[in-house]
Amino acid sequence: MTITKNTIVTLDCRLSDTSGNLLEESQELIYLHGGYGQVFAPLEEALEGKKIGDIFRVEIPAAQAFGEFDETLIVSESLDELPEDLEVGMEIDGYLEESPDDVIVYTVTDVSNGRATLDANHPLAGKDLVFEGSVAEIIEASEETVREILEHQHEH
Repeated sequence: MTITKNTIVTLDCRLSDTSGNLLEESQELIYLHGGYGQVFAPLEEALEGKKIGDIFRVEIPAAQAFGEFDETLIVSESLDELPEDLEVGMEIDGYLEESPDDVIVYTVTDVSNGRATLDANHPLAGKDLVFEGSVAEIIEASEETVREILEHQHEH
């Protein structure tokens, strides 16, 4: 069997940057193949037609992965406006003034002088990524299974 639209694919893969720095050691990645946005498009394109045991290596530019690093997503807030137990590394929910209905997750990157620096960039924003590994399993998904997976995806 090969990877085609509406197959459930299991990959054994690792993630690094293009300089070879390991970002995530061997992980299992399971997704529904077929343009459903469950994995980055360049990765999905490279996997089309592969079989169990096939090896892959795909470089994905930052713009097609987690986006470019955006300085405007870094804000400094008074500690008076934030939870009391704030620590570097914590994630807190917030919003951007121009879209107050959309929740955005900020990571606390600094706490000093009565202020906290909050960064809403994804931790891998601005990094060109390399996915490499092998195809572990391919299962054909029924129309009902595809529908269930997509319904579950839209709930999140």
